[in-house]
Amino acid sequence: MTPAAKLNPLARELNERLVEAAPEVLEMLSALGRRLYFPKGILFQTAEAKQKAHRFNATIGIATEDGDPMYLPSIAAHLADVAPSEAFSYAPPAGQPALRERWREKMLAENPSLRGKAFGQPIVTSAITHGLSLVGDLFVDPGDCIVMPDKLWGNYRLTYEVRLGAEIATFPFYDGKGFSTQAFARALEENAEGREKLVVLLNFPNNPTGYMPTVAEADAIVAAFEAQAARGTRIVAVLDDAYFGLFYHLDGPTATESLFGRLTNLHPNLLAVRLDGATKELFVWGLRCGFVTFGPGRADAADVVCEVLDAKSRGAIRGAVSNAPQLSQSLVAKALASGSIDAERKQKCELLRARAERVHAVASAPRFRESWSVHPFNSGYFMCVETKGATAESVRVHLLDSEGIGTIAAGGHDLRIAFSCLEEDEIEPLFEALHRAIQKLI
Repeated sequence: MTPAAKLNPLARELNERLVEAAPEVLEMLSALGRRLYFPKGILFQTAEAKQKAHRFNATIGIATEDGDPMYLPSIAAHLADVAPSEAFSYAPPAGQPALRERWREKMLAENPSLRGKAFGQPIVTSAITHGLSLVGDLFVDPGDCIVMPDKLWGNYRLTYEVRLGAEIATFPFYDGKGFSTQAFARALEENAEGREKLVVLLNFPNNPTGYMPTVAEADAIVAAFEAQAARGTRIVAVLDDAYFGLFYHLDGPTATESLFGRLTNLHPNLLAVRLDGATKELFVWGLRCGFVTFGPGRADAADVVCEVLDAKSRGAIRGAVSNAPQLSQSLVAKALASGSIDAERKQKCELLRARAERVHAVASAPRFRESWSVHPFNSGYFMCVETKGATAESVRVHLLDSEGIGTIAAGGHDLRIAFSCLEEDEIEPLFEALHRAIQKLI
């Protein structure tokens, strides 16, 4: 831990604000998180100049021409209805203010449980992977425990175990046909022993399984968080909502809200952190436009907590990538302001729903039972089968070499299939080939 005397005065001031408003949040910060601050350097001075330099502004390091960013016509010619200032200049470290406000409005519209809650303005990240890294900067020290289900996206290990030296503790994802809420509650209690802080990461709809909890399961998850926080454990609840909105309700209705709304302002010892973005929700993977939003446990101190975490986040962003791309933010902001975006998103979601329903019917056919069992799925991009008699890796390699079919071995006997990139008429032939491959290998 960095001694207070060696902290930059700006970092010390931010930490002192947390001590007064929400000391438990200060205790959640990593050593780096305590050191972080947003400097009063070029960006700060440039922001002041934008307000006051009415004569000449010789601050930020871009070239200008006739009042706009200088640009090459060979690049600008490909940007229809996008002004040079919306494409070529730098964005603020935390993102375009208008985009942040629009994304907040979207969150409120889609998550009724957030209404009336005190939470921060979304901060723009270079997609969710950058958001995960930002969470690590703020809250994760070497040796910290991160609790998550055993069905997980492999990049979590690279981000937290390899880069930061944390320890990932998993619990069984499934209990029969649903999410194992009892295993989750038990994992919280067991991993909290001897620790004052836990980081908990939940990803719904889940990658690789494509599972979204039911309302009853969501209730149980929230109750487990609240009970553990009440026992005195300081919890950073990280909610990876990358596939939010892609709900198909296979085998029955699921929850349709992020846990973020339920966990925000729930208990002083609980800080909710939502990671989401345009990447999958708006089908713009390559734009790399994501968001991180903080939901403090104390409603009365939320403004101070969010201001401090915003400043520390801006410092972390400034020290790593400087800012997310301006053009990506402008395109997402324009889309959110479009009157047609809701209908467009619904049409794409229905297309994915049809694929998911077809996968559900085909993969569960009795003729395939000797080759695999289907893990429950109801949302998102993916589903998993548990192969019988052959490992997922051996099946994956055989399918690739003998059939020209690509799948993902998610570990052990779990084979992930992304129906998001399959046309409906490709689904049954794929599973027929999978059946042949397994039968040949066993």
